[in-house]
Amino acid sequence: MDKMLYVAMTGASQNTLAQRAHANNLANVSTSGFQRDFEQARSMPLFGEALPTRVYAMTERPGTDFTAGALQETGSDLDVSVQADGWLAVQAPDGSEAYVRSASLKVDALGMLRTGSGLPVMGNGGPIAVPPEQKIEIGQDGTISIRALGEGPSVIAEVDRLKLVKPDLKQMEKGADGMIHFKGVGQLQADATVRLDSGFLQASNVNAVEEMTAILSLSRQFELHIKMMRTAEDNDTAMARVLQIS
Repeated sequence: MDKMLYVAMTGASQNTLAQRAHANNLANVSTSGFQRDFEQARSMPLFGEALPTRVYAMTERPGTDFTAGALQETGSDLDVSVQADGWLAVQAPDGSEAYVRSASLKVDALGMLRTGSGLPVMGNGGPIAVPPEQKIEIGQDGTISIRALGEGPSVIAEVDRLKLVKPDLKQMEKGADGMIHFKGVGQLQADATVRLDSGFLQASNVNAVEEMTAILSLSRQFELHIKMMRTAEDNDTAMARVLQIS
């Protein structure tokens, strides 16, 4: 009896965690460059001093879907989307290097090139600083060119180059900060073969219909777990009455 109750209880508890994963994906369906999280459940034996006769359900996030989202044309020269399996390096709040597929770039008051969320963008020698300019352009290879203040239309200067990398996706993971990080040792090296599209942003790769369907399915599973717990309670009550009669 207690086995049935234990399995149903852990199943219902972990079911809510699974719904969180899908709800987070659904909440970011309109977030540019968002990579959806996978979710799966499995049974885990409960080890202790006695034999592992109890099993509980466990929900986990085994990985992230790195499939590229659809391109959305914005017309802004500072909106970039990295092609294929490439990534753009940015500096995370803790100082480490993180990676994004798409970014709406801007130059702050100090001349630092940042993403729309305020993260510094990495170049050949670290965060990129842009001199005062009239116009800024980003080439397909990540080269940043500007027309300095007071210069004519034909005077273009190359400032830096975006750090574009192409790692093995098995070595990439989404951290607790929601950003993509490299699991290996050290930092990734720039890859000259990576190209990007200027004037485009990459949409989220979340399929709203799939996520909603998964949430509804998990809700039905949760109801089933609750019914099992009530059935276990009814069986326990019935057994107690039988023992009283005997």
